[in-house]
Amino acid sequence: MSADVKRFSPLLLTPLTHSGVKLSVMPGEYEALTAKLRHDNPLVPVLYLGIASCSISTGAEKTRCAMLRWLRESGVEAEFLEVGCIGLCSEEPVLGIRLPGRQMLSFSRVTAQAVPGLLSNLLGPEPDPSRHPLLGQAREPGAASWEGIPYLDEHPFFRIQTRRVLRNCGVIDPCSIDEYLARDGYKAFARALHTMIPSEVCGEISASGLRGRGGAGFPTGRKWAAALNTLSNQKYMICNADEGDPGAFMARAMIEGDPHRLLEGLAIASYAIGANTAYIYIRAEYPLAVARLKKAIDQASGRGLLGENILDSGFDLKVLIKQGAGAFVCGEETALLNSIEGKRGMPRPRPPYPAESGLFGKPSVVNNVETLANVPDIIRLGKDFFGAVGTERSKGTKVFSLSGKIARSGLLEVAFGTELRELVFTAGGGIPNGKKFKALQIGGPSGSCLPEQYLGLRLDYESIREVGAMLGSGGVILMDEDNCMVDAAKFFMDFIQRESCGKCIPCREGTRRMLEILMQITRPHEAEEGYEALRRFKGVMMLPRLARVIQDTSLCGLGKSAPNPVLSILRWFREEFDAHVYERRCPAGVCKGLVKYRIDPERCRGCAVCAAKCAVHAIRGMPRAPHVIDPELCNGCGNCISACKFGALFRDDGCGEGRHHA
Repeated sequence: MSADVKRFSPLLLTPLTHSGVKLSVMPGEYEALTAKLRHDNPLVPVLYLGIASCSISTGAEKTRCAMLRWLRESGVEAEFLEVGCIGLCSEEPVLGIRLPGRQMLSFSRVTAQAVPGLLSNLLGPEPDPSRHPLLGQAREPGAASWEGIPYLDEHPFFRIQTRRVLRNCGVIDPCSIDEYLARDGYKAFARALHTMIPSEVCGEISASGLRGRGGAGFPTGRKWAAALNTLSNQKYMICNADEGDPGAFMARAMIEGDPHRLLEGLAIASYAIGANTAYIYIRAEYPLAVARLKKAIDQASGRGLLGENILDSGFDLKVLIKQGAGAFVCGEETALLNSIEGKRGMPRPRPPYPAESGLFGKPSVVNNVETLANVPDIIRLGKDFFGAVGTERSKGTKVFSLSGKIARSGLLEVAFGTELRELVFTAGGGIPNGKKFKALQIGGPSGSCLPEQYLGLRLDYESIREVGAMLGSGGVILMDEDNCMVDAAKFFMDFIQRESCGKCIPCREGTRRMLEILMQITRPHEAEEGYEALRRFKGVMMLPRLARVIQDTSLCGLGKSAPNPVLSILRWFREEFDAHVYERRCPAGVCKGLVKYRIDPERCRGCAVCAAKCAVHAIRGMPRAPHVIDPELCNGCGNCISACKFGALFRDDGCGEGRHHA
């Protein structure tokens, strides 16, 4: 048994005091204990129910109550575990069932109503999994497979994945430190404390090629080394778990599913830079993640993995949680530091950089959740393991969230270099309802909207940057033919303008002016008076120049990237943009001010149902006679189309073709 195992075996048996507990554990006892904690070859059925924010929203708590009630009433002996999300959010609630001697089965959309039939079947004398919606079976050594049931790693959503930072999510109980320890948890921290000095840890991270997963892709080891080499009596390590991007939920899911992995990475990073205090900055809108994080900190402190003289190494570390109020700008590291200090969340000018003068004026390092979650593997398994996947300059894996117009939404982890098309069409299942792909938005609200021609793009920092986009934290939002790109630009610009901290004029006033121009081109012609049409054309002509001024003169990175959604639409969706500006029509029929409806007199029965639904009284006509719509009054709400049972209403696209009946 290795030295690390000997040192760690007491952690699995009893809490450590600050001076450590000296217990003699035989190798066989240690292996048996860890196998039991991993639920290898269980003697009774083990039930794994995903309890995370995504599954709770689909009724997982009702499913849990139904399962506990069934187990209590049936008298069947089984072990029930609450785990995190496996990533396939569109199929929640997901239930895993492992029978003694058999591979674990994963079932999708297990509602409370489905629980009695499912458990009666699977925990009965002759289980038949095919009677229920199956995702697949796991691959576990020493367990018999189920005939005719595909493996979970063959499912399209999981087939392209390389799960490293997500490998415990949906598998372990996030509220059990023992289960994390049984899967080699905290061994990397122990190795760093007892076999490496801080500069060696920084060197190993640098050699691995790990880059910040928050968007900028700055080399993590270089940032750590800068803080380590800055002389100070106090240093701080900060985890940025404040994700404010629409459609992004990576940090939340990782913390809800495997909080100890984050804590271990944070502890190693703190040791590497010489910090004895660490903060986790997380938004208060993540109550489940906060609760599990607090419990993980208490457990780690109770085992002597946090606190004073950790593992008899002389290293002290206190971890504090700071809950943010949900301001998007606090995702920027210097604004985050201000927020922790109790100030308004506003970016600071740089230099000095946080590694020199950060939190409370002391050297500080800010890394996001995914960056820190990669650290334990690098220290325990080495830089070669980490760099075995990915590209030459973008090593390792990246976690992405899929949302929007996508068949399978969720969280997945792929190796750098994977094609964007694989994410959308293999894992995500493409666009639902037979609709055509139009665009995807990547890089957060200040990212770019990419057209279909870039689906062959390889996902790495350099390739994405070459097309004028950025990876951001990993949020990907899909749009189909029913989406209006101008409306999308207006949505993201409205978000950015409202979330601007207001400190610098280019961002505060520039984004507001860009939003005003976008709103002008989506207003109906009838609403324009005087010189408003001229101002609209002038505003459109000035958009690119205004965007460049904002990019060049804003204080922080959020302001500099704020015009990206508009610029990307002007670049790749110019035809749709021009239709709004010059033809005063919205090809997708989304911008209500540019949409007009007509009534086909041959189909209209004069029932007046549409007139009753019209809030602006734009529909008129005699009973049992064809009605008409006054285009001057019509506001394009579309209520009439949904009310008509005869398909008599259609959208007038303004160019003499493409009449769309209900």
